[in-house]
Amino acid sequence: MAVEKPKALEKNKTVLFLSYCLKTNAPYHLRAYHLLCFFLWLCCCCCALALDLVLALMAAAAAAAAYSTPREHVEWIRRERYYIGRHDNNPLAEDIHQAVLYLSEELYSKDVHFLMELVQNAEDNKYAEGVTPSLEFLLTSKDITMTGAKTTLLLFNNEIGFSPSNIDSICRIGKSTKKRKRHLGYIGEKVMRYFMGQHFMVPHIIAGTLVVDRNGIGFKSVFLISSKPYIFSNGYQICFDEEPSSDCNLGYIVPEWVDENPSLSEIQNLYGEIAKTPSVILAARSQYLVKDNCQTRRNMNAESYPLHLTAQEGDKGDEEQCCYYMWKQRFPVKQECISKKRAEVDEWVITLAFPFGRRLNRGGMRMSGVYSFLPTDMETGFPFIIQADFLLVSSRESIQLNNPWNEGILSCVPSAFTNAFTTLIKGAHEAPSFSIPFLFNFIPLEESHIKLLDPVRQSIKEKLIAKRIIPCELKNSQKMFCKPSEIKRLDPAFWRVLIKAQESGVDILNLHSHGSHIVNAYLDNDDYNNVLGFVGVDYVDPAWYPSLIQGSNLPKGMPDDIYVELLNFIAQKWNSCFKDIPLLRFIDATGGLSLLSVSQATNGYKKLCIANGDEIITWLINWNREFISASNLYFMPQTMQLLLRTSKLGVMDWLKNSVKLQSLNFYDYGSIVIKSLTSSKHVIAFTHFLYHSHKCNYAKEWCINALVSRLPIVDEYGKVILEKTEVLVPASMGKWITLMGSNPWRAEKYFVLSSEYLATANFAGNVTCEGQILKFLQQHVKASDVPQVYPPNAAFKTVYSPLTKDNAFLLLEWIRNIRSRGTNCKLQNFFSSIKTGSWLKTSIGYKPPSESFLPSSGWGRLLQVASTLVDIPLIQKDFYGEKITEYTEELKEIGVRFDFTDASEYIGSHIRSATANSTLTRAKVFSLLNLVRYLGEVSLSPDYLIQSTKTAKWLKTSVGFRLASESILLLDSEWTLASHVCNLPFIDTSFYGEQIADYKIELQLFGVLVGFNKNYQIVVDNFEMPSSSVSADAAIFLLDCIRNAYIPDDFFGKLSQTKWLKTQLGYENPSESFLAVLEWECLLQVVSGIPVIDEAMYGGRIRSYQAELKKVGVAVTIDDFSKAIALRLNRLLEGRFITNKNVLALLSCYRQFVKKEITLTHDLFLFSFEKEWLHTNLGFRSPKASILFSPEWQLISAISNLPLIDGNSDFYGYSNEIYDFKNELQAFGVIVEFKEGAKFVIDGIDLPRNPSVINPNCIKSLLKCIRYLKEKEESLPKEFKKKLKCRWIKTVLGYRSPEESILFDPKWSLQRKDGPFIDDIFYGSELTSYKNELEEIGVSVDATQACLLLAHRIKCHSDITTISRVYLFLNEHKWEANDKAAEWIWIPRGGGEWVSSNRCMVYDNRDLFGSQLFILNKYYDTKLFNFFARVFGVRFSPWLDDYCKLWSSWELSVHHLTVQQCSAFWVFIANYWNCYTGKQLLGSISKLPVQSNDGVILSKKQDVFIPDDVLLKEMFDMVSETIFVWYPPVTSRALSRANMNKIYNSIGVRSISEAVEKDESFRTTGASVRKVNQKSLILNNGLLRIVLAFLSGTSLDIIANERHRLVKYLLDLEVLEIDAPVTISYKLKLSSGTILDSKATKLFHWEKDKAKLFLQRDEGGTKRKRDGGTKQKRHIIEYATNFANVIAMGLLSEMPDQIASLAELISFGCLLDFEEDAVNYLLKNKNLQLFPEDEEFLSSISSTKNVGKIEAGETATVRF
Repeated sequence: MAVEKPKALEKNKTVLFLSYCLKTNAPYHLRAYHLLCFFLWLCCCCCALALDLVLALMAAAAAAAAYSTPREHVEWIRRERYYIGRHDNNPLAEDIHQAVLYLSEELYSKDVHFLMELVQNAEDNKYAEGVTPSLEFLLTSKDITMTGAKTTLLLFNNEIGFSPSNIDSICRIGKSTKKRKRHLGYIGEKVMRYFMGQHFMVPHIIAGTLVVDRNGIGFKSVFLISSKPYIFSNGYQICFDEEPSSDCNLGYIVPEWVDENPSLSEIQNLYGEIAKTPSVILAARSQYLVKDNCQTRRNMNAESYPLHLTAQEGDKGDEEQCCYYMWKQRFPVKQECISKKRAEVDEWVITLAFPFGRRLNRGGMRMSGVYSFLPTDMETGFPFIIQADFLLVSSRESIQLNNPWNEGILSCVPSAFTNAFTTLIKGAHEAPSFSIPFLFNFIPLEESHIKLLDPVRQSIKEKLIAKRIIPCELKNSQKMFCKPSEIKRLDPAFWRVLIKAQESGVDILNLHSHGSHIVNAYLDNDDYNNVLGFVGVDYVDPAWYPSLIQGSNLPKGMPDDIYVELLNFIAQKWNSCFKDIPLLRFIDATGGLSLLSVSQATNGYKKLCIANGDEIITWLINWNREFISASNLYFMPQTMQLLLRTSKLGVMDWLKNSVKLQSLNFYDYGSIVIKSLTSSKHVIAFTHFLYHSHKCNYAKEWCINALVSRLPIVDEYGKVILEKTEVLVPASMGKWITLMGSNPWRAEKYFVLSSEYLATANFAGNVTCEGQILKFLQQHVKASDVPQVYPPNAAFKTVYSPLTKDNAFLLLEWIRNIRSRGTNCKLQNFFSSIKTGSWLKTSIGYKPPSESFLPSSGWGRLLQVASTLVDIPLIQKDFYGEKITEYTEELKEIGVRFDFTDASEYIGSHIRSATANSTLTRAKVFSLLNLVRYLGEVSLSPDYLIQSTKTAKWLKTSVGFRLASESILLLDSEWTLASHVCNLPFIDTSFYGEQIADYKIELQLFGVLVGFNKNYQIVVDNFEMPSSSVSADAAIFLLDCIRNAYIPDDFFGKLSQTKWLKTQLGYENPSESFLAVLEWECLLQVVSGIPVIDEAMYGGRIRSYQAELKKVGVAVTIDDFSKAIALRLNRLLEGRFITNKNVLALLSCYRQFVKKEITLTHDLFLFSFEKEWLHTNLGFRSPKASILFSPEWQLISAISNLPLIDGNSDFYGYSNEIYDFKNELQAFGVIVEFKEGAKFVIDGIDLPRNPSVINPNCIKSLLKCIRYLKEKEESLPKEFKKKLKCRWIKTVLGYRSPEESILFDPKWSLQRKDGPFIDDIFYGSELTSYKNELEEIGVSVDATQACLLLAHRIKCHSDITTISRVYLFLNEHKWEANDKAAEWIWIPRGGGEWVSSNRCMVYDNRDLFGSQLFILNKYYDTKLFNFFARVFGVRFSPWLDDYCKLWSSWELSVHHLTVQQCSAFWVFIANYWNCYTGKQLLGSISKLPVQSNDGVILSKKQDVFIPDDVLLKEMFDMVSETIFVWYPPVTSRALSRANMNKIYNSIGVRSISEAVEKDESFRTTGASVRKVNQKSLILNNGLLRIVLAFLSGTSLDIIANERHRLVKYLLDLEVLEIDAPVTISYKLKLSSGTILDSKATKLFHWEKDKAKLFLQRDEGGTKRKRDGGTKQKRHIIEYATNFANVIAMGLLSEMPDQIASLAELISFGCLLDFEEDAVNYLLKNKNLQLFPEDEEFLSSISSTKNVGKIEAGETATVRF
């Protein structure tokens, strides 16, 4: 490349070109090439550059020599700049003076602003090395200026002092000497040291340094409070006056030399006098937060330090102090935030100040939150101060809002705050934990009233959430921090419990061992709720608390009062997670303290309890140890019970409600324990408990009695008895054993006490003596003996055997005791066993008491006479003696009888038993009757005897032996009639003889029925229908029974189904019989065979029984009669047996009824009007469904099935007689008029299959019927319309259905042949009058309807003229297609075809789609194009889908494409590219175009690549010419290579760089290798500086040790030269499996695991001179590139994304021979630097190795 040598070096262009080389985004090898060109050009111009530099240096030296002393310098300014001492005047003096005046007065709204400027000056000044900066303000009343000032202010600053250039600047406006430092972010420049005198009432003198801002007007602010400031610095003694100088008419900026008032000695004396008490002193002081005054953090380009401010008012004022933690961090300026006013600044310096304590404030001044080197009036609301180089409004009172520069600074504040806060929190290693929470007050919680700052607060929140800033609560002194999302808070109440527990000596395990880190206790309190909520620290899950409690010794180890607080916390936070942890204290069986879970206490198995009364707490706790295993009652300790009663917390309520704590009194406790007693030991122990509780008065009498009544006992077998009825004393101490031998009533819960109750025992420390418990039980449990014990209602066996006399009297005594209680009625089984047991001695042996008699003297003789019939057992008084009579009531109780009535019952019972198994003989019956007669004679009542035989069947009757009360003595005539129709038990006189009638009175006493006495009910109850015919008297008797008795339903059923009534047709069932009705006799002519009752047989009396006849089913009323007639007619109708005779008879009868004004009954009415009894040509029909035939019906009957009654038919005998009853038929509902029968025509429509046979007049009649029907506002039935859907209407296209037919309108722009129009010639013009009727049946009569039909029928046409005419008609009437995708469009190509719209397109301007789509503008007029688009959705031009389908067709059918075709396709894609297009192409395209010698071919997408790497493209072009994607000619911006690459990449085309496989395997086998000196190649100071600076970059955040470790890889390398080429193999695998292979050589290879660097031997020599040859230049670039790549990849193998950036830097350095100045400039340009630790590291390397120097005689391997 030839470079034209310029005549002079243009500096600006040079800088721009160099910046381009360093910052451009071009590939690094191209940038290296450009840089080489720049250096070649620079060499050509070096002479001119050197000349310019010499001239500049000479000019500077001349200016410095112009004045040798400060005073001469001032005089030079006055003369040369302001024309003082010259003959001419400065023409701009007045204007300059007014400008400075305006600026000094108007720019700042506060007089004190000058103080801000002075403090800023001190901050920006330069100080000598090792000097601690200080700034002092001194306020004195001495008038050292001799101007009459009452007060003078002096400012002292120990900076290096003013230079001549500073003096030059302060004497001008806007000339800042600090512009050379703008890239550091400062805003001012050093201009002068000054002194200020009087102004207004409070003149000031100020000594010190001032740095003005970018406008050069900061110093001018002092004129707001002083009219004459003074400056003393580095020999300069000057002042400025606001009044215009008489020498030049200019003020403010004209310096005047000061010789005296004041002098320098005066100032020094004054400063010495008050040096001990300056007004303000700024100095650094250390505290525990940091170890050193300043800590630098290179990993984040930040530094931090503490700062103390101290203020004191007056000599004796109190000194106030505030410490600030300062954080200063640098951030690179963002590209989008660059401001023209800060063009030279490349980084932001942000300082945050965090005040510890109250900020210093004087006079209620507002606290600024934003500083731009000086405070502004902006209050952020944040608890820290923000200082940065903000752009301010002109007044400097606030920053410019919505300014990109300021917004960029604010965007960095969250990062600075997060870094500062994190460092502050984690840096307090020596601080106690309680001091850390204070730091969280610096987090901005509240929204700032400045909306611009609210995103800052939100960003701070987001960053803090991701940091480990929350201190954990640890058991030891170690500190640990967690992210807010990883740590949890504890409830304050729980914290109080934990703290108190720890203070009491409870050892709490690590809180973090239960699933969550816990916030430090000092931070986790109400003061920091908002902070913790702001960063998203949540409270622990409720399940955490039980986990901790269970895993620690809290419930068991803490004091009672703290334990109550723990329970109170749990009560407040109660949920199910606390249920299963051991929590609740109780006293166990050993008397020790144990724990119980809530679930155990609430599941019903174990119960936590306390005593309800202080006096019984200890008593119950001690005794409960005996029963705890059985009762599961767990008493809380006594101290806990007492504490809970006095506690005001809600613990007790929680214990009762959630834990089910039971507060038990003595009775409650005893009741629960009793229920749990299952072992004999516990039962005995509890009995002793009750005994001692009663004895010691721990329970009242009622309580003991109540518990004893439920107390289980231990029986004689040692078993525990829970339920008992009575308790018997032990057998060794009772009488019951002699009477019963053993306990017979164990099943009835009568139990004998165990002998254990008699023994001595000791329970719960209480001793019981022998026999005391039995006495206690006899007193309270009522343990008893016979005869005191109350027996159960059960038998005992000993009474079934003879008893001794003593046992008999013991038993009677027992009975007496029982009777005395009055409850003997409840002991039926007990007394029954005594009554039925054979233990009582009688005259006939041992008998049961119930069978024994103890007679009185009154009836004893008579009983002995009667006893000849039966043996009676009498008690043996000789055996028992007279003592037996003392137990008369007891004997009666057990069944012994004493009265005659008892004897009668005894006799009767024997008679019952005698008749139970056999019958009484005739003689015994008469004996019984005689006995009754005898008793009457002796005036004794036979009632008991009769009652005792009442249930015996001892009388023989006609139906067998019966009870006397069931028998009848046959004496009356009524019984004789009854005997014919029923089966009654009449006494068998043939067995007993006629003499049985003599005992009529005795039989009546026994209940025999002797007289009839209208006892009809018995007849009915025993009714039996005779098998033979019933006589008239018997029939009347039956009717009397029906009238006088209750008749059950089954009785009527029997009568109604039996033929016992005589009719004219013979005997019939009553339900089929009738009682004649004369006025309805004509109905008998309609039907025959009606059974009418034969009144000749029964006589007139039969009519008096109409009600009874009706009950048995006889028809006796008109309704019944007509219903029978109707029933028979219906039967005839059902069997189709009805004849013309029946029809005419019914019509005739109806005619008579009308004349007689007789109304038809309901049944006859229903039959006559509703039933189908009229015969028509369609069969039988009801009158309403029938038509009386007339000639009008003849025509319409051809197309409709009509039910016509035709008298001239076979059914009616061809007689036409039916027509005589026209009026009657019409009355029944028969249609007799044509108009009324229109509905019949509609319903019966039946069109013939051959429509040609239909007469046109027939169609008109049908339309007329439709009109008649519509006049009645009736709608046509769906079935009718369905039947009309056949083709029966004649159209010009043949017969069609109504839906397929159109009524032609001459106004339409159509011809009759264009569609199925009705043939109006065939039907006549009258047809148009039926337009409404035609529309009703579906004929299309308007244009809209016609469009639908024409569109449907359009495919019948093939003539494009006709089709176009129809299209135009459809378009004219706005027709819309229901299915736009159907084949609606006719293409007259070839034979013509109908196609769908998606196969059509109106235009094809690029002529691409002719083979895929039909282009309509070739066939149709333009008038139809909008119609095609609107109705069918035909596209005017191709869409993306069309192009995708086109490409798919190309993929299948063609291999080569023309450039025009391919370009047209991709032009469309590029112009309409978006996300949707990309998705479509991605799924549609499988092949892509590639360039070949024959044009454009399509290749598989997997085998086509984007040539993103030029070197790889060149290499693989040599292997294959068809793997790189084809690009269309660039005719627009959319077709640019960049845009096409984007498109190709989006649809799945890979770039060659990502698809290729790289093989760098290296072998030295057979090659010549020799060692090379590494100093010149690797140990190069410039190379190492570049590497270290790059690794120190803020984006990498690599610590110093790691950086140095990486560099040591270079230092440890062994450099070897090899004569064989170092090759790289590139392989590209295609979808077919073919692998394309290409190789390239490189100069270097680094084997990192062996610490060896190989370089290819340079056959041309190890050193080359730069002769300007093209090959030499290429070699330099190649060498630099290869070297940079191998070093970068070797060092950053774990950071592949950073390799290219480092390689670029190294290649630039290599091209520059790693020259120190060039490398330094290069690093600055890239915003990189070396930190002190890196410089120290390099120095250590230099001291051990001679880095970068080549010793004499050594061979260098550098290539250029």
